[in-house]
Amino acid sequence: MTVDQEVVPERDQLESSEPVSTATVVAYAIVGVVLFGWFLFGWLVLQQGFIDSVGEAAGTGFALLLIVAIVGSVRRSRR
Repeated sequence: MTVDQEVVPERDQLESSEPVSTATVVAYAIVGVVLFGWFLFGWLVLQQGFIDSVGEAAGTGFALLLIVAIVGSVRRSRR
């Protein structure tokens, strides 16, 4: 299989991405800690099953990622 050179843009032609702000990294770290706490709360305090707690925390994380993706695409379309 060959790659057509006209289809694949050069590295110089690629759109440069903006650097990630410190606030964004801190927010993601906080969300990660909260999700881990949510997992521990469900597993140890509510005494759900381990798999149930993992699934609940993962579902919450995926829902948050979906919200971030929607907000990001709306913000990008307004530019």
